[in-house]
Amino acid sequence: MRPGELIVSDRGARPQQAGDLAQAWHVLDQVMDPEVPVVSVVALGIVRDLGWDAGHLQVVVTPTYSGCPATEVIESDIREALEQAGFDAPRLQRQLTPAWTTDWITPYGREQLREYGIAPPEGSTSKRTLLGQAPQVLCPQCGSAHTELLSQFGSTACKALYRCVECREPFDYFKCI
Repeated sequence: MRPGELIVSDRGARPQQAGDLAQAWHVLDQVMDPEVPVVSVVALGIVRDLGWDAGHLQVVVTPTYSGCPATEVIESDIREALEQAGFDAPRLQRQLTPAWTTDWITPYGREQLREYGIAPPEGSTSKRTLLGQAPQVLCPQCGSAHTELLSQFGSTACKALYRCVECREPFDYFKCI
């Protein structure tokens, strides 16, 4: 290293400017979840926090579950979107505790899931299913409450497969976790 050269971690460092965090939130609200491409990582509650430290944007990310196969893709998409928006070398921190919960999905995110054909989680997370109480799942196609569970696992591990008895359409239900 020669005198005057930046340490690698200092590349792209700059003072925080007014509006940086608001702009970063806006950018991240355009980054879609790869498994449900109509819902942003912000609407799903995956992006937990933004801050500024040592001249870099800090992004705290909590995957939907610790073994989620899309975690690295999501982090890469976040980094790429922020860099394209002018945030050089954003720093991502994967935070597993507290664990992500469907309670963090925004009302807008729940509506986006419904419009896409996935029943959003009903109620909040609880131990009710361990006690034998099944959630009332509404069909995202016709709104009927007359639905039945076909499989505990749908297109991904965080979804269950249901069918509407009224319109006969199968659909995923985003489980409360």
